[in-house]
Amino acid sequence: MNSVGIAAVAKSIRSLSMDAIQKANSGHPGLPMGAAEAAAVLYGEVLKHNPANSKWVDRDRFVLSAGHGSMLLYSILHLAGYKVSMDDIKSFRQVGSKCPGHPEFGETDGVECTAGPLGQGVSMAVGMAIAESMLAARFNTANHKIVDHYTYSLVGEGCLQEGVASEASSLAGNLKLGKLIVLYDQNKISIDGCTDITFTDDIAKRYEAYGWQVLKGDMYDVEGMVKLINEAKACSDKPSLIMLKSVIGKGAPKENTADVHGAPLGVDGVKAAKKALGLPEDKDFYVEPAAYDFFKEKAKDFAKAEADWNAEFAAWAKENPELKKQWDAFHSDAATAEVADVEYKVGDACATRDASGKGLNMIAARYGNLVGGSADLMGPNKTAFKACDEGTFSPANRKGRTIEYGIREFAMSAVCAGISLHGGLRPFCATFLVFADYLRASLRVVSLMKQPVIYVFTHDSIYVGEDGPTHQPIETMTSLRAIPGVQAIRPGDPEESVEAWKIAYASKDHPVCMAFTRQALPVYEKADKNWKKNMAEKGAYVVLEGNASPDITILASGSEVSMALDAAKLVSGKTIRVVSVPDLKKFSQLSKADRDAIIGNAKRIVCTEAGISMEWLQFTSKENCFCLDNFGTSGPAKKVAEFFHFTAADFAEMLKK
Repeated sequence: MNSVGIAAVAKSIRSLSMDAIQKANSGHPGLPMGAAEAAAVLYGEVLKHNPANSKWVDRDRFVLSAGHGSMLLYSILHLAGYKVSMDDIKSFRQVGSKCPGHPEFGETDGVECTAGPLGQGVSMAVGMAIAESMLAARFNTANHKIVDHYTYSLVGEGCLQEGVASEASSLAGNLKLGKLIVLYDQNKISIDGCTDITFTDDIAKRYEAYGWQVLKGDMYDVEGMVKLINEAKACSDKPSLIMLKSVIGKGAPKENTADVHGAPLGVDGVKAAKKALGLPEDKDFYVEPAAYDFFKEKAKDFAKAEADWNAEFAAWAKENPELKKQWDAFHSDAATAEVADVEYKVGDACATRDASGKGLNMIAARYGNLVGGSADLMGPNKTAFKACDEGTFSPANRKGRTIEYGIREFAMSAVCAGISLHGGLRPFCATFLVFADYLRASLRVVSLMKQPVIYVFTHDSIYVGEDGPTHQPIETMTSLRAIPGVQAIRPGDPEESVEAWKIAYASKDHPVCMAFTRQALPVYEKADKNWKKNMAEKGAYVVLEGNASPDITILASGSEVSMALDAAKLVSGKTIRVVSVPDLKKFSQLSKADRDAIIGNAKRIVCTEAGISMEWLQFTSKENCFCLDNFGTSGPAKKVAEFFHFTAADFAEMLKK
């Protein structure tokens, strides 16, 4: 190992980090200065990567879970030769910079994920490790290993306090993800002071209980760190946590205190730190020449590693043409088999969660790269693979397409994000709609990263019934639609449910949430014969025509489309048009002309959904919303609806007024 080169890299990381943060007058110098050796060792001696091609499929992944320490990552990416220039470093935290406040996926070359909120990054790393093992089991052969890489993550005290990290770590231990290696920057400092004021867990015992291998070392013993990483790599049946004692803000006047965590060092502080670290006090953004030389020399090894893999891949492809076709399909979301659409006829009836189950299996049979599962709700969510079942993903069956997440909704979503980011697989996850609240923070980040994760939510309204108001979502659909980039679909019948799955899988740049019923709904006749196209492109279509200038147009979603059709039959003397709006956000974003073409020249617009009225008020007045602006109650579904006067008969009375 080139210890001189590693030392120069670590010193340069500290130099760039403190100057960039001082210039921006914003940022977190503590972690970059305290953990510089970890980045230097990983990128200089450990990672299988090629800075000239940050998208090399078989590269090792590195996730900076403690994303506030972003200058650590930007500095090492610059030094290693990724497309992060010195000008980028100097524009840290400025609008349009490639070096934003926290690492953002798609903004900066070499950044594997958006890991802003603490704990989510390491949880996404778990997903990446799952994806690696799934693809390795499917595509590696006795003669050729074309999927063979590790996932690394750097976490801090904050990450390990967040519940999502605990959920994901527990799952990783259960799955024995031996190619997941987490480095813990153990400096015992957070914003409010020493972590002992709130955080006295025995982390080693905690992770051993999760089923991890736990190793201990010193951040500044670089040879020891390399040995620990090699020891971690040698353990194939456990993920590894390497606990590295460190000094936050190493070299700064206020090192080892909370003061250095999240604020610039100040002009005098930077000068004093440079003196203590042996850096030129009169030079800003100084890089030790030996640091550049180190990575210039390493570039040959990096390029050779990818070239060797390319040769291995070419030999594998030649020997396994059918696997190569499948590989290409997996990485382009192309069909791997011809499978007919699930079909229903008018008058058929079933819960849309059942129709979703058939839609899922249709898509899974058509596209071999679909993987996923539920948060311990496979039966109620109807998410079991059937015709295409390859078993549950486990240490004994890495080819399994079903992932048993356990009751870990937050981690489930973050793991799906990691699987999607890894590439080659399309993940879905499922739970009850009301429990979307447990994973919302991850869904927001998934949308920020433009990842096409599919979310299946069942038990979508007060018709959950006996489980009561804690399980009956009222405001949840509105809250999902409120997240920028999230597509939320609430199908009205079994046919729409199958189409929703096709729309969800077709997404390439955003997450799709689908909400399905527990209760049976009938397949209704659709006046719009082009309804599938209009559902996908406009979010709404005409179910009951009425005429071009109806007395009333009803806009309805989900189970309330059937209720609207039943109510319309009870109203005489009025022409009524019924419009199904499975995708309210898409419909609301249409031009006025396109919306009006669907609504018609209606004298009155009435909206109905078994949820709050907030979003529907853009189309009509409060008194013309047949919605639920209060929590539900416990009882049989039909009795609950009657209690709230939320029935077709009640709706008809409103329409008559």
